[in-house]
Amino acid sequence: MASFEEIAAESQQRWEELTAGGQPWIRVGTALCGKAAGCDAVIASIEAALEQNGVAAQLSQVGCLGLCFAEPLVDVQLPGGPRVFYGNVTPDMAAEIVSNHVAGGSPLAHLALGYLAAGGPDEEVDSTLAGIPDLNQHPMRVLENRVALRNAGTIDPGDIHQYIAYGGYHALNRALTEMTPEEVLEDVKTSGLRGRGGAAFPTGVKWGFLAGSNAPQKYILCNCEEGDPGAFNDKAILESDPQTLVEGIILAGYATGTSHAYIFIRHGHDGPIDRARAAVVQAQEMGFLGENILGSDFSFHLEVALTGDSYVAGEESALMEAIEGKRAMPRYRPPFPAAVGLFGKPSNINNVKTLAYVPEIIAKGGEWFAGIGHDKSTGTVIICLTGDLKYTGMIEVPLGINLKDVLYQAAGGVPDGKALKFVQTGGPLGGVLGADNIDIVLDFDILRTAGAILGSGGVIAADEDNCVVDLTRALIAFCQYESCGKCFPCRMGMSHLLEVLERICRLEGVPEDLDLMRKVGQDMQAGSLCGHGQLGFNPVASALRYFGQEFETHILNRRCPTEVCSAPRFSPVSSRR
Repeated sequence: MASFEEIAAESQQRWEELTAGGQPWIRVGTALCGKAAGCDAVIASIEAALEQNGVAAQLSQVGCLGLCFAEPLVDVQLPGGPRVFYGNVTPDMAAEIVSNHVAGGSPLAHLALGYLAAGGPDEEVDSTLAGIPDLNQHPMRVLENRVALRNAGTIDPGDIHQYIAYGGYHALNRALTEMTPEEVLEDVKTSGLRGRGGAAFPTGVKWGFLAGSNAPQKYILCNCEEGDPGAFNDKAILESDPQTLVEGIILAGYATGTSHAYIFIRHGHDGPIDRARAAVVQAQEMGFLGENILGSDFSFHLEVALTGDSYVAGEESALMEAIEGKRAMPRYRPPFPAAVGLFGKPSNINNVKTLAYVPEIIAKGGEWFAGIGHDKSTGTVIICLTGDLKYTGMIEVPLGINLKDVLYQAAGGVPDGKALKFVQTGGPLGGVLGADNIDIVLDFDILRTAGAILGSGGVIAADEDNCVVDLTRALIAFCQYESCGKCFPCRMGMSHLLEVLERICRLEGVPEDLDLMRKVGQDMQAGSLCGHGQLGFNPVASALRYFGQEFETHILNRRCPTEVCSAPRFSPVSSRR
């Protein structure tokens, strides 16, 4: 088998031939956002136009660049030249781009979204780019510091050589040839990396629990269940750069003395599933998985496992139950997974984003990663921006940045001259912040204190026309539907909360309903087995904290200020005494 140096040299040669060879390179975003916007029709139009114009070009399907509002996104790179991006491309536009830019060599300034210089932002560009802005100056990219998303939208996720040419598997080679497992673990601890799945527990400490076990069989588990409304960053990593996850999992196995792993993906998420499976096969073929990796004594095996549509399957013990072929329901603890996990063996569970950071941490050192971020929240965070915003999509910014800057600078604020009313963060178990409370630092601990966890990274913005009571009802409806039903406090508590909120939304609530919801929430937090029930009152608690007056208006005045909720079916509270 070839050495890593030989593999890296071949990958670099292929990359240079692709970017500076004799053919234009056309990249089309085909992640979920691109598919939903119609990229398949655009690709068909490009293929037809290339044939019609008699032009030979390399056409690649890439992942998500993060500019989801501009999908379908197409970029054209002539040999040795810059990448020119076109947004919201239709099949007719695609044909025009091929005829004029690909075949004729003239970028279409009136259609272009921006360009990225091949040699970086300081490279001088030629006159053909006149009137086309630098894409790095777009609001959604100005605040970015890409680590986990460093390759997203640039490399073909189905070509492992492109990943290697962009620095992939260099960290694994370094770990196997220059570092002991203990040193890799210590680097992760030094980095201060905390879990990006919601709990924000220190990753190195968590790995240490598993590394301390001498069991002959242990498991690394990667959680890509991702059923949160408003969050799509886990799926985007798998669709855009699956090898960075594969490499991160292998490094986790090396650091903890583990030989087997599973990537756990929700059934039906075909894009992430297909690309993850292809990545595993390619890694095996290249010698990064299997026996005696890169000639070392370390052997590691990785599989992709699927589950049904269950939000609770994202809870770590429910995830293990699902892999074992059982119904996805949380286990009683103790024992904890590091002692008794998958198939009764010691196990460690991490989120996709958490593991995707590891290759860069090992390549550049834990101190480098610790130098980014804020206080104990080190590194970057991937945020999915949806709702009433000018620019929607996915960005990666340093922790410590202000949420207000993200919403107003990166996302462009609320369109149509309307005012921002509230944002919902961290998924359905997260919280609600009013427009007056978004001047807050993105920090795991600060956000938790404010009642709005960072969670999986979803941020949903709502303008002045939205009703916070109705949104809270929708969140609890989701949580009630997704409760696995194993424990009574969650099963009945969610149903009771939903019943009360629906009554308030019908403008039939009574003043006692607010204290009733608080009591139900306390019981859920104290008695539920997993985070679904323990955190299930979060959206209600934060909504009451910042929008208590709006709840009272619904109840006491029988009126919805935004006229979203329906009219009352009986007289106001005062006449029912």
